[in-house]
Amino acid sequence: MSLSDLINHATDKERFHDVEHYIEFCARYLEYVETGLQARIVSQNESHYQFFQYKQEGSFNITRPLNSRLMYGAEDFAQAAQQFRATLEQLRDGQRPSDDLRANLIRTIYTLQQSVGAALDGLPAGRSNQARKVNGDLFERLIRLLIVSLDVDCVSGTMQVPVRDLDGTELFKSSYQHDLLLSKDGELKIIGSVKTSSKDRIDKVFMDKFLYNRLTDTALPHIAIFLNDVQRKKTRREDEYGVSATFLPGHFKAYTVKLNPLDGVYYCDIRPNMVEDALLSQYIKTIDHFFYCDLWELLDRQGQTLEDVAIKEEGGDDDE
Repeated sequence: MSLSDLINHATDKERFHDVEHYIEFCARYLEYVETGLQARIVSQNESHYQFFQYKQEGSFNITRPLNSRLMYGAEDFAQAAQQFRATLEQLRDGQRPSDDLRANLIRTIYTLQQSVGAALDGLPAGRSNQARKVNGDLFERLIRLLIVSLDVDCVSGTMQVPVRDLDGTELFKSSYQHDLLLSKDGELKIIGSVKTSSKDRIDKVFMDKFLYNRLTDTALPHIAIFLNDVQRKKTRREDEYGVSATFLPGHFKAYTVKLNPLDGVYYCDIRPNMVEDALLSQYIKTIDHFFYCDLWELLDRQGQTLEDVAIKEEGGDDDE
């Protein structure tokens, strides 16, 4: 499959309506990069990140940074995908997969999504906004499809939430759009946000929880799932590249301590300070923790009756 074919495939969201669709595309993309690249560029400041440079077919574009510790190659991906499927089956059946498979879960989700994102980086510069929008939509969809594959009710949509006075009289309805609305046994259990990075978005997640729970007088869990928080940056030399972090630890800490903590923040590509910092490490985890443990624990908490929350499922997708 040529790069043009891969780009055309990635830009058509109708081709991604099942987890297997992501796996099939990823396998084709990884096969292409084995022999089809102009170059692999190593990051100057964090050498485990690489950038793929395409040939003329891809306008010699350079991709987003790709973590070589997480991104599978074509040779390993077939076996990794098999392990990934087995893990999902075990989770769906109420089993806890071996901890040895946690890395596979993280790496496979990362590889599936970064294959889409890197392919979209082959679009001409004038279509970069389209690439970001499609990439964000498809990551949101991937996470939702993974949750649904575990036989968990999960949709993206808008809620009409009744706001009542002290006597319980409904005053008005407030609309909320969310990437993930997870329910069980007739109750809304979890509200989630899915973004490729927290850049310019982390404030909104905290505010959504604060406003929703204050207006509804509930303590409904709010979570956030991010792919990574790194971006490409130029170094002093024109032909060299590095990476920079987009995560704002000060903002995260301030909102956690002074507003309200989130009930789960998850990354595929977690940054070192999220592990090393005492406060950050309490609230930020790798994405395997969500699928192995936290999802099931949150679903068992008391929720908000679906009769009280009118959810309109959306056919479209939100921005990245």
